[in-house]
Amino acid sequence: MLVLHGGRADSPTPPPLLNLPGLRMRPFARAMEQDSLFADVLVAFVRYRLRGWNGHRADPVQDARRALEELRDAAGPLPVVLVGHSMGARAALRAADDPQVRGVVALAPWCPPDEAVAHLAGRTVMALHDQADQITSATDTWNYLRRARAAGALVRGIRMPRGRHTMIRDARRWHRLTTACAATVLGLGPPPGGGQSDERTWSTALVDADDITLPVRRPG
Repeated sequence: MLVLHGGRADSPTPPPLLNLPGLRMRPFARAMEQDSLFADVLVAFVRYRLRGWNGHRADPVQDARRALEELRDAAGPLPVVLVGHSMGARAALRAADDPQVRGVVALAPWCPPDEAVAHLAGRTVMALHDQADQITSATDTWNYLRRARAAGALVRGIRMPRGRHTMIRDARRWHRLTTACAATVLGLGPPPGGGQSDERTWSTALVDADDITLPVRRPG
């Protein structure tokens, strides 16, 4: 599993040593590492050269591709789920054409209306977004999922009741649902909201987080 944190639309400078977007994703990684379903799953972070997306350069996408190559060289062709927040989610969705990638868990993703989706055919794309997010648009996320589904992806959108863009409020629910979604992509558990292999259930793209009850599992 590769984790991709957020950043800025434009910035030619490297991330600082105290990088708040990166720190924000540490509890998500910890929640997955402590879940019993992930006992044999490696959780790693993508390190960005620059803080910004930077237009057509899409710098974090190149960083994600490099990380996938390094992972392949180190461990062989293992199945990978990309977990990204904001700009990192956009980079994860772009890099999902890599043959190792089973799918993406996108947290408050940045999904411009013209973002490509054809490469997601056969992948699983799961997104969590609070409609009150004022940094990235949840409506754009849901529209992206609908286009991805039409292109042949399995999609699930989870409407979060709180958290906005920082995902700090109700953080534990964000962590638990992200863990459940990542397990789904790797084939370790059913999708949150039910529907193990029920295509009709998957085709219902949006579910409310308040309607999802997750099992309680012990760490380890």
